[in-house]
Amino acid sequence: MAGIFKAYDIRGRYPDELGEEMAEKIGNAFVRLLGAKRIVVGRDMRLSSASIAGAFAQGVTRAGADVADAGEVSTPLLNYAIYRGGFDGGAMVTASHLPGDMNGLKLARKGADPLSGDRGLPLLEVMVWEGVAERAGGPGTHYHVDMLDDYVAKVAGFVRAPEPLTIAVDAGSGMAGPEIPRLFEQIPAWNLVPMYIEPDGRFPHHHANPLDPATTRELQGRVVAEGADFGAAFDGDADRCGFIDERGERVREDLVTGLIAEYLLEENPGATVLYDLRSSRAVVEAIERAGGRGVRSRVGHAFIKARMREEDVIFAGELSGHYYYRDMGFTDNGLLTLVMVADIVAAKGRPLSELIRPLDRYPTTGEINLRVSDPEKVFQTLAARYHDADLDYLDGLTVGYPAWWFNIRRSHTEPVVRLNLEADTESLMEEKRQEVLGVIREIEEVVVPAGGGR
Repeated sequence: MAGIFKAYDIRGRYPDELGEEMAEKIGNAFVRLLGAKRIVVGRDMRLSSASIAGAFAQGVTRAGADVADAGEVSTPLLNYAIYRGGFDGGAMVTASHLPGDMNGLKLARKGADPLSGDRGLPLLEVMVWEGVAERAGGPGTHYHVDMLDDYVAKVAGFVRAPEPLTIAVDAGSGMAGPEIPRLFEQIPAWNLVPMYIEPDGRFPHHHANPLDPATTRELQGRVVAEGADFGAAFDGDADRCGFIDERGERVREDLVTGLIAEYLLEENPGATVLYDLRSSRAVVEAIERAGGRGVRSRVGHAFIKARMREEDVIFAGELSGHYYYRDMGFTDNGLLTLVMVADIVAAKGRPLSELIRPLDRYPTTGEINLRVSDPEKVFQTLAARYHDADLDYLDGLTVGYPAWWFNIRRSHTEPVVRLNLEADTESLMEEKRQEVLGVIREIEEVVVPAGGGR
C-alpha cells in the first residue's frame, strides 16, 4: 500500500493498487484526519473514476461526514468548490496525465490547501492501516452540487477588454472539455477552434499530456491551418496547459511563467512571484525588470501552494505547465492561464511569438530523464566534480556558474532523475550537456526514457 502514497498525492494502477476497498479506507481516514463535517468530492472521466469516487464517498459518510458530489469536474473546479463552498476538505479522483489504467486522489484541507508527503499524507497512510471506523451517531448524508457555471463565470471575470481572437483548444478528451465552450460563450469576441472537447476516459486520440511533443502535433497544425492567434493544450484534469504560438511552434512552459509574471506585475508592482528552480534565468530577470520579487521554489504543487500562502505570492509557475494564482485561492488553473495569455496578446497587440522572443534568451537542453540505480551517488559525484560552483540542495542538486547551470533531481512521479541544463550560448550548452552526461555515465550506464513531468 505504501507505494501509492506519493509526494503530492495518491496514485496507483486500478484496481490492484488503488481500488474501491482502498478508496473507501482513504475516504474514512481523511475525515478522521481533518475532523471534517463536510467534504466535496469530484472526479475526472477515467473509466474507474466514478467507482472510486463512490467508494471514497462511502468511507466519508461512514465516518459521519456529509459528502457533496460535484460529479465530473476539473481539478481547478474542485479546488474552487472547496474554498468557495466553505468545505472542510475535498478530494479529486484523477491520475492527471497518466495512462488510462492508472487512477489517483488529490486531497486538500479547508481552503484547498493540499495534503502532501510533507504535510498530512504520511499520517493519513498510517490511519488507513487502522481500517474503517463508523461514527456512533450514524452515517453522514450524500448529495449533489453543481458549481460549473459559477466557476466559469469567475474565470471569465479575469478577461480584460476582450479583442477578437481565434484560439484553438485541445482538451485532450479531458475535463477542460465541458468548461471551454462555456467560457467562450461568455466572451463573444473570441472564436473557438475546438479539438477533442468531449471527455473520454479511453483517451481515443492521444494521451492528455501537453508536455509530450507528440500530443500537440495535431494542435500545432490546426493553429496554422485556422490562422489562430494561439493554441492551448490541456492535461486530463485541466490543472496544466501548454501553448502553441501563431506559427504553430510550442512555447516553453517556463517562458509562459515570465510572460504572465510581467503582465501581473504591471498592476501589482513589487509583488512576489514564485518560479520553480528548473526555470530559465530569463524568468527571474523578467520578474525583476518588472519590479517584482522573484523567489525560487521546489517542484510540486503542494510545496508551491504552501509557500504562496506563507508569503502572499501573487503568481507562480512551473516547468510542468502548472500556473498558480493568489486570486484563485493559491491554486493552479489551466483555464485561467488561457485567459491570461489571451489578455496579454490582446493588450499588447502583438503575436505570441514576438511576446515570448525576449524571454527566449538562453539555450536549454529541455528536461532529460535518466533512469539510474543510485541517484544519491549521482548527486554526490556531480557535487564533487563541480565543487567550485554555487551549489544548493533546495530540490535535488543545482550547480551554478556565471555562464551556465544545471539542476538534477529525483522525479516524484516516476523512477527517474531529471536533468535540466541552460547556458549563455548554444555551443556552451551542448558542451556542458555532453560533459555532465559523461560524468553520470562514468558512474553507471543510464537509460534515457521519453517524456517529462514532475
